[in-house]
Amino acid sequence: GEKILMDRETGAREGLKGWLNPAKYGKFGIERFAWILMRITGLGLLAYFIGHIIETGNILHGESAWNSMLELTQTTEGLIFLALVIGMCVFHTGNGIRLMLGQMGYGLGKPGRPDYPYKPQSLNMKGKACIYATIGLAALAMWYGVTVMFG
Repeated sequence: GEKILMDRETGAREGLKGWLNPAKYGKFGIERFAWILMRITGLGLLAYFIGHIIETGNILHGESAWNSMLELTQTTEGLIFLALVIGMCVFHTGNGIRLMLGQMGYGLGKPGRPDYPYKPQSLNMKGKACIYATIGLAALAMWYGVTVMFG
């Protein structure tokens, strides 16, 4: 028990290498996938936010600079990127709501005494179903975004 806890704590200090090392954390299930995807989408949304600030700031350089920046976003690659941003927003938001509700104890059942062998309530079928539903909603939102932008 103590060795596993220490490994999990040091894994957080290893950065990306620690995130992607399934040997440190045992089984690589949907919860681990959601954990990694939450971090990737967070970094992606941060990069989009910074790029959006820079893009919007181009209005200060005049109409021609603004229009040339908008032309970059109206390419096929730009529209695909925007569809990915839609998916990242939906997944990150949905998974964040799932995690907040789990922290408050909703949908996970009544907290119990942590006797050995401890089975975390957060890894029950309700939690897994919420992860799958969040991934599905993100995929639907991306599909809708693509149909609107390319339609």
